[in-house]
Amino acid sequence: MRKTWLVINPASGSYDEDAFAELMSSCERHGIAVDRVIRFPEEDLPTGDELEAAGMALVTIFTGDGSINALVTRLYGWGGAVLVLPGGTMNLLAGRLHGDVSSDAILGRVAADRVGLLRPTVVRCDGGDALAGLMVGPGTAWNSVREAMRRYDVPGMAAGAAEAIGESTGGARIRLIDPPLGEPEGYPLVLMTPDSEGMELKGYIAQTIAEYAQQGVALLKRDFREGPHDNLGQCESMTMQSEDDRPIDALIDGEPARLPPRATFRQVPCEVDLVVSRDG
Repeated sequence: MRKTWLVINPASGSYDEDAFAELMSSCERHGIAVDRVIRFPEEDLPTGDELEAAGMALVTIFTGDGSINALVTRLYGWGGAVLVLPGGTMNLLAGRLHGDVSSDAILGRVAADRVGLLRPTVVRCDGGDALAGLMVGPGTAWNSVREAMRRYDVPGMAAGAAEAIGESTGGARIRLIDPPLGEPEGYPLVLMTPDSEGMELKGYIAQTIAEYAQQGVALLKRDFREGPHDNLGQCESMTMQSEDDRPIDALIDGEPARLPPRATFRQVPCEVDLVVSRDG
């Protein structure tokens, strides 16, 4: 792991030129040669065939969870490994693999051979695989507010917040039917997080405007645990049903998707190796 291609996303709201410069210095300091920098989405993400043709056994990515998802799932079946660095807002997957540490600390572990390879579990559905987390239900409308907030779009934030409150309070709830869990009438928002013991489920429910405001702030911060919720336990598979048989809105690692009215979610292994810290 002394040579790598590096994927960054300068179009991301969390991208920082200074942080990128520091990352390049860190790679040089730890003896890791960056053979090529790929600026996604201006440039296409690499394929496994391209990496093999270049003799590359490692690709490193310094972006948010959405771009990481796009790269990792594109490389399913490749024989090399992906090194995920914390280059986004929440860095949920990087934290899962390495703990709450800096990119420099992770690269130091790579240089000291204090890493291994892992195929962590992911949550799979018709819309794709979630490596960090998957949200379903009308409450995902808060995502538009978060995006407006990142663009400093105050009118967009106000309009989005009004729509999100309306969807959260009046949209069709999502019922967990197989196995049956939680409130029989369902939830405006369900979060699924992959875990070695089974995907963890949380149902977010709010009864008052104050609670919706609290939940909205939590969603904007991408710290979902701060919102009012029911802990629904863990399972390997879950089928959910939309209350009014309309398609289910979802966020897969923060990226919007639309699922059928009856959707099944399964926990399965990732299909490419990821670098994991032995200290993480």
